[in-house]
Amino acid sequence: MIFVDGLPFSTDSSQERDALVNLLEHPKLVSASNSFEAMQEVKFSASKECALQGRWVYLFQREFATVDPALIDFVGTDEATTCVGLVIRNQRNGMTSVAHMDSTKVVDTGLTQMLSLVVDKNFDVDLDVHLIGGFEDVSPQQANGSTRSKTLAEVDGYSFPLCTKIIETLRKRQEKFHIQTLYVLRHNTRRDSQGNAYPVFNGFLVKTSTGSVIPASFDRTTRCPDEIVRRIRVSVSYEDPTWNAKLLETYDTQNDRFVIAPCSWTLWQEHYALTLQDLSDEEILLQCSSSPSAEGPEFVDNLRRQWDYLTKQPLWNLTFPMRHPRVFEWTADGSWKRCLFSPQDSWNEDGAQTSLQRT
Repeated sequence: MIFVDGLPFSTDSSQERDALVNLLEHPKLVSASNSFEAMQEVKFSASKECALQGRWVYLFQREFATVDPALIDFVGTDEATTCVGLVIRNQRNGMTSVAHMDSTKVVDTGLTQMLSLVVDKNFDVDLDVHLIGGFEDVSPQQANGSTRSKTLAEVDGYSFPLCTKIIETLRKRQEKFHIQTLYVLRHNTRRDSQGNAYPVFNGFLVKTSTGSVIPASFDRTTRCPDEIVRRIRVSVSYEDPTWNAKLLETYDTQNDRFVIAPCSWTLWQEHYALTLQDLSDEEILLQCSSSPSAEGPEFVDNLRRQWDYLTKQPLWNLTFPMRHPRVFEWTADGSWKRCLFSPQDSWNEDGAQTSLQRT
């Protein structure tokens, strides 16, 4: 069930796309979008002085994490173009779950995953919700000129169906969702002089103690731990039935550590990586992105680093020996330490053996 400004949200239409449009036009949510857009984007970096001090959890595409505000100060994600960031926070105890959703297929099960440690089977609890990301990746002219033979992506793009599915699922669930921010689609769209569309913001940060959400971007020093392996999980998870229709598990809430759940891949991924490495940057954008013109400057380099890992480490069971997760714990200086569980479990992100000892 959805609430806006303390009141149940209802619409005369049973069509979920109409419900989404009505929410986008709701005065309370329009005001919230305007306020969000007026905020200064925080550029989050661990390599230099940053206005944000504390412990944080960073999420890549298709990942989620539920955090306790007594342990984690911030949760954030970025690099979103057609993806949508979803924040759900328990008003009573501050437990906060954040997901970077990239497909309609992960919404139903993904919401169940997110809520498992937030609602504690108490459907009467009030939950604050923020949706940020996605943009008008298909122009109104393209959509109006579409034919029935075109695919959903060609007609509606990627962002609109994803936002529609999230709203549909929230409406059908028993929990009480209070939508605080709906900064998606036209609210998160800017256009250049040629009319090309881009997201206004690609990321955000949640302050867990208050539940406040601000625009944010991150650099490579803060997208940790295990950056390359986690990026690879996003692209190869479709081959692993373990992750069918699920969000990727990343952070262990109860033990306050990163537990990068295992994912398997086939040797076809090595072949695919070798093939794509030979393409130009422009060809990579066209083949690997749902919104080539809207990607950030690091997009191609990040893909090339993943492919380099896969060519050096084509066997998934060397990355996840015996299908064990990759576990990282905080250190006193605020960095991450890999916990090794077996002599074989000693590989770094470049595919080379390390000298780390078992802990």
